[in-house]
Amino acid sequence: MTGHVTNTDNICQIAYARIEGDMIVCAAYAHELPKYGVKVGLANYVSAYCTGLLLARRLLNRFGMDKIYEGQVEVTGDEYNVESIDGQPGAFTCYLDAGLARTTTGNKVFGALKGAVDGGLSIPHSTKRLPGYDSESKEFNAEVHRKHIMGQNVADYMRYLIEEDEDTYKKQLSQYIKKNVTPDMMEEMYKKAHAAI
Repeated sequence: MTGHVTNTDNICQIAYARIEGDMIVCAAYAHELPKYGVKVGLANYVSAYCTGLLLARRLLNRFGMDKIYEGQVEVTGDEYNVESIDGQPGAFTCYLDAGLARTTTGNKVFGALKGAVDGGLSIPHSTKRLPGYDSESKEFNAEVHRKHIMGQNVADYMRYLIEEDEDTYKKQLSQYIKKNVTPDMMEEMYKKAHAAI
């Protein structure tokens, strides 16, 4: 699985290498998310998660495995691994190719990875690079990660700017204002998107 992050889009692909070049099996793009109710923030961690989720569901549907491996239905932010089911085709296993992205804790590439895993793909990973991991205490806080998946960190920042600096709010979050997205709507918007995907 490859994850590419641009200034305006998140791209997730399942690819395999050939001598002639990489062959793309399946792809999902963040600019497809408005079809599922995500109107704004198409280049943030939340949209990376949604794009990974979309990729996983699309790929499993293509191979007729979407009913067998439903993934994690309830978003908890906790570690989740897909196990193969006896008597059924094995779980679709792939590996993350971060490319040139810096693999720092909280990078959007890991949001796409978490979305793909929650969508039903088997990708070896740990929680060390997900938001919510504290390198000093070596502990993972799933609630912090869930907040990032549900856009609550963006909602908190919106609330902060509304109270502290109205001009910066209008400048930095103009698309949210234009599309009439308030901090209180964020979690519900993403829950609906996850269900639609």
